[in-house]
Amino acid sequence: MKSGILSKLALCIVALLTSCSGTVSNDNQAQKNGAKNGKAPKYIFYFVGDGMSTPQINMAEKAVSEEGFLEVFNTQTCGIYNLKPGRLNLRNFTAAGMANTHAENRYITCSAAAATALSTGSKTTINTISMSGDRTQKLTSVAEMAKAAGKKVGVITSVSIDHATPACFYAHTQDRNNYEIIANYLLSSGFDYFAGGFTRYDKYEKSNLSDTVGFKDLTKDLLIDSLKALGYEVAIGRQQFDALKPGKKALATIARTQKEVYDGNALPYNIDLDILESDDDKIVLAQFVKKGIELLYNDENGFFLFTEGGKIDWADHANDAVSNVYETIALDQAIGVAMDFYRQHPDETLIVFTGDHECGGLTLGFAGKDYESAFNVMKAQNTSFLTFEYLMLDYKKEKKSFDQVMAKVTECFGLGDKQKGLELTEYEKKRLKAAYDHFFKDKNTLSAEETKLFYGTYEPVTVTATHILDNKSGVDWASYAHTALPVPVFAIGCNADDFNGYFDNTDVPKKIMKIAGFVE
Repeated sequence: MKSGILSKLALCIVALLTSCSGTVSNDNQAQKNGAKNGKAPKYIFYFVGDGMSTPQINMAEKAVSEEGFLEVFNTQTCGIYNLKPGRLNLRNFTAAGMANTHAENRYITCSAAAATALSTGSKTTINTISMSGDRTQKLTSVAEMAKAAGKKVGVITSVSIDHATPACFYAHTQDRNNYEIIANYLLSSGFDYFAGGFTRYDKYEKSNLSDTVGFKDLTKDLLIDSLKALGYEVAIGRQQFDALKPGKKALATIARTQKEVYDGNALPYNIDLDILESDDDKIVLAQFVKKGIELLYNDENGFFLFTEGGKIDWADHANDAVSNVYETIALDQAIGVAMDFYRQHPDETLIVFTGDHECGGLTLGFAGKDYESAFNVMKAQNTSFLTFEYLMLDYKKEKKSFDQVMAKVTECFGLGDKQKGLELTEYEKKRLKAAYDHFFKDKNTLSAEETKLFYGTYEPVTVTATHILDNKSGVDWASYAHTALPVPVFAIGCNADDFNGYFDNTDVPKKIMKIAGFVE
């Protein structure tokens, strides 16, 4: 009875539209491999918003509908790509579903278990990368199937290319922290394009390669040399990235990842792009996707291109709603690039989007505002939580006063600025003062339990400022960790209607595998 009710409810909330018509050039191969209706997409885009569920999508849409927000976003990033006020590119998808996200051994999943489900179609245990739950069997990913089928394959992410989610598409290891093992799998994958953040080469010396065969000890330079020996172009920074041409495999990343491992060797937060000095560090997801299409495009077997918006999750963990909006928009810009390609190849393309899990327990409503929202105040924030945290660390060393700290809070978050509608209440001032005393004066009047609830693992002034601004905009958070909320699944293109309904996250890659003819 319950399952029947859920099915009817799901059908009410999804768009029951079909999206593929006509005959594609690889019909015969599709029929041979068992593709649905003999129609197999030649070009497959698979997008994942890490930490992203419906609240993150709706919050971004509401924010960009506010007057002037797009102008603010445009000045602080590399520009808008196919973005209209109040409407994300995701809204142009014709099929919509919902998916559960639990892991094999925990109701609230981690990114490794979730990405294993989304890449292989099988559940696994926490921290496991594309292996069975007992960590004895390797599980084949949809990307590996695409490569075996003769497609060119690319993997893009805004975090490190060896982070849990992208790693699950090409690596197989017992723990997501086995970065050197993951890097060896990257080398042996044969994939055609890796892009975005670089690897966590600072973790290699902690790895244990004793249970692997043929893998070698790596350093950053040895990894790059090995890639070049395998025929990869290694493009570091804007000039080398722009110079990439079809014909060779490639790994592309920003320049700062080679100087030091900063912020996990991820791409910068989009909200911080305007403060970066070098254009070599300002390549965004949409540009990596556009370049991926250029490098992977071919008329023979097509391509499979996976893209992750990984820092949506990181902003969720920190309860930074505004940075989250910027990251969500950045992923949606990348989806806009794929949508442009789809419009040129509507009968040969499938685009699928989903989240791996929700993070932060984001809710669009706050007890202190009753039924009111004020998303326009989000425009006041111009700095990510991370940049502000580092600033607070410097301020502590310099023994800055509370008034000096508050001046910077006003500058970066608008808090206390009456003209922006962000005058602080006495209660909010007390919260900021308590956070200042806790961090700057080491007045630890809170218990460990209270500290965790108020600040999580983040710098107290920073997280208090983001909480206050978020609450003033009318949103709130329940956690600093993942939640078990179901996630949306959107699709457009060949047999996209298969993604209507309510199902498990393991069904997402299974549907892609079936539609593409990788499995019968």
